[in-house]
Amino acid sequence: MEHILVNELHQHESKEITEFYLAVEKELREGKGGQYLRLKLQDRSGQVSANVWKDASKTAGEFDAGDVVKIRAQVVNYKGQIQLSITQLRFADKSEYDISAFVARSKFEPEFLAERFWEFVDKVEHEYLNRLLHVIFDDKDFFARFLQAPAAKGWHHNYVHGLIEHTIAVASLCEFTSTRYAVSMDLLLTGAILHDVAKVIEYNSKIAIDFTDEGRLLGHLSMSDQIAVEAAAKIPGFPEDLLLNVRHMILAHHGEYEKASVRLPQTLEALILHHCDNLDAQAAGVSQLLAAAPPEAVWSEFDRINNRYYRIVRI
Repeated sequence: MEHILVNELHQHESKEITEFYLAVEKELREGKGGQYLRLKLQDRSGQVSANVWKDASKTAGEFDAGDVVKIRAQVVNYKGQIQLSITQLRFADKSEYDISAFVARSKFEPEFLAERFWEFVDKVEHEYLNRLLHVIFDDKDFFARFLQAPAAKGWHHNYVHGLIEHTIAVASLCEFTSTRYAVSMDLLLTGAILHDVAKVIEYNSKIAIDFTDEGRLLGHLSMSDQIAVEAAAKIPGFPEDLLLNVRHMILAHHGEYEKASVRLPQTLEALILHHCDNLDAQAAGVSQLLAAAPPEAVWSEFDRINNRYYRIVRI
């Protein structure tokens, strides 16, 4: 039987399905009728919310987030959003499925993304900044990991090749912005290319994306800063003030202390990088929500990060 993709579930509304999905999140919650189990299920086409209403605690103990499960469920439309109401669930053995069916990837081919990435590296003409980028990314093993890595766990670009896709988008926005304001394009592009570089370390390489111990305890801002400092130390005569500016952009790119920024942006380049990064992250995250909505939906699923729904505009 052909696998029912998550983005095809709306075609099966009000029907019962039996299918395999990857459980990327699970959470026991308290409801009016007692405990229920809230899941986020995934395949290569996207994610869907699901609920187990009966024997929630017992069911939760039978599998972990990151496992593939076999479910029997009713496809329901709740407030304009497709969800699954699960009646049966069990852990699935690896012999029962092809793991590639559950791995979400960028819509762009990795060869194209790699080519675009190196085009931006080549646009950095400043001798020391260009060498800095090459010291980091000429490491073939590191670049291979960078090419594969996701950019986030659950909001934007949370899929294979997501990090390099996000990096290219931020670099593109920074390049455009540098034509409008009196900034150093070389410095701004360097910040765009390096701002999230340590997400290679922050997230694991498992199918269900999660934080590594280093990611939880240190975070990608401080680890990206460390990567830049260690690379600059390999380049004789690297200007201290130049490195200071690069480090500041990395450490300030979240823009606000409430968003885990180490510093507030205090150069124009750092300020622009923050807004370009945030623009791509937020626009991509919302775009993913809108793309996951059923064809006739008027509103997106609730965005728990920004505490709002989004109206779907069709013109």
